[in-house]
Amino acid sequence: MQLGSLPGILILIGCGIAGGFLGWQLRRWFSARRLNSAEKLAESIIKNARLEAKSLQREAKLEAKDEALRIKQEAERQAQQHRNELQRIEKWLGSKEATLDKRSDELDERHEELKNRSKKIEDRENTLVQQEKQAAQLIEEQTKTLETLSGMSAVEAKRLLFDNLRAEVEHESSRIIKEMRDEAVARAEDEARKIITNAVQRLAADQVSEVTVSVVQLPSDEMKGRIIGREGRNIRAFEMATGVDVVVDDTPEAVILSAFDPIKREVARQTMEKLVLDGRIHPGRIEDVVTKTQAKMKTTLREAGEQAALDTGIQGLHPEVVNLLGRLRYRTSFGQNVLQHSKEVSYLAGMIATDLGLDERLARRAGLLHALGKAVDHEVEGTHAQIGADLARRYGEKPLVVNAIECHHGKVEPATPEAVLVMAADALSAARPGARRETLDLYIKRLTKLEEIANSFSGVDRSFAIQAGREIRIIVDPGELADTEADEMSLAVARRIEKEMEYPGKIRVTVIREHRATSYAS
Repeated sequence: MQLGSLPGILILIGCGIAGGFLGWQLRRWFSARRLNSAEKLAESIIKNARLEAKSLQREAKLEAKDEALRIKQEAERQAQQHRNELQRIEKWLGSKEATLDKRSDELDERHEELKNRSKKIEDRENTLVQQEKQAAQLIEEQTKTLETLSGMSAVEAKRLLFDNLRAEVEHESSRIIKEMRDEAVARAEDEARKIITNAVQRLAADQVSEVTVSVVQLPSDEMKGRIIGREGRNIRAFEMATGVDVVVDDTPEAVILSAFDPIKREVARQTMEKLVLDGRIHPGRIEDVVTKTQAKMKTTLREAGEQAALDTGIQGLHPEVVNLLGRLRYRTSFGQNVLQHSKEVSYLAGMIATDLGLDERLARRAGLLHALGKAVDHEVEGTHAQIGADLARRYGEKPLVVNAIECHHGKVEPATPEAVLVMAADALSAARPGARRETLDLYIKRLTKLEEIANSFSGVDRSFAIQAGREIRIIVDPGELADTEADEMSLAVARRIEKEMEYPGKIRVTVIREHRATSYAS
């Protein structure tokens, strides 16, 4: 079995060796073929690279030639520009040189002319010196002659001449000053009248004079007993809750509410009307209605302040300032509603500022806030102008607005023209016919004060306050005062009135000097 299989094994081994040799030959052949192919590819790549390198070399040479040509052309262009610029400068220098030569010739001519003029002036000065000496001798001779003829020395004559000239100059200067002042006043009044008339016409506001009457109408006199209550408990509870005095008198179907604080009086009035309408009047109900009315009043005050700011176009007001403006709705001054007055001042100041080219927003804002202090002047010490300025300063208003509030009654100097406009608008709003009511006592005091100021001046014979205190006429003694002194007196009286009195509008001061010569023939 082993001997029989040996040839087969040998055959297999021979086949394996033949197959291995054949595989080795095939691999060698394939390797040689791949090597030839790689060599050919490498040769092809090298050939292409050489061709591409030659192409790039040619392109580089061409680009270098182009760049050199471009640089050469640019250099030639710049050189040409420099040559042109040099030629232009050369021409300019040539023209300047010609101009300088010409001016040099002119200066030489002028120098020569000045020499001639200087010589002529020197000759004239010498001549004038001689003439002055001659004139001095003539004046001395004439002075001696005049002294001999007049019997006075030169010093006495000069003093007499100066006295006469001084009197004439004083009289003439007073006349000229009066004419200039009258002309300036006339022009200023005409221009101011146009501006103010235009502003008032554009405003076209109703008269704001009003009477604050806290009277509550009742459906019947029987309601008075219910208001008083058993043993007066209802009326006592009402007065304690509202801080207002209730006057129940013989007035038919009405009760009167009396209080210094207008807001408390308004709360009491609304509370009383609600109680009368509801019919249930007892201490518990009174306190409940008063509380609700007070809460509603706060909303009403805020809304009134917001509406005033909206009507005048003012923005950025502090909430407390808005509430204070609302309180002015229930404040009056000589019967004039203060909130309506403040709005009117804001309108007038803004319109006048626009006509004069000033800051309209500043004028409007200061005009609306100028009476802010009247909201609390019954609670705080000081004038309402100072109180309002302090409040405005506390709540962040600008210094210019604070100054306009503080100076609107003339106690502080205004810092801006807009502050002056607020003063004028305030006086204009207060002085309109029907704007304010004035008591008889104040009216008489103003007339008396005007006459006292006029009579305090020396040379006054009589004085009369006329036209409801809008004019004071002063009759002076013609023997004590001259015409020029009468003019000075009218100005002095006006300044004294401005300093010592407070009044709306303007007061005219007229000084009358009349000289009568009377003779009798017998």
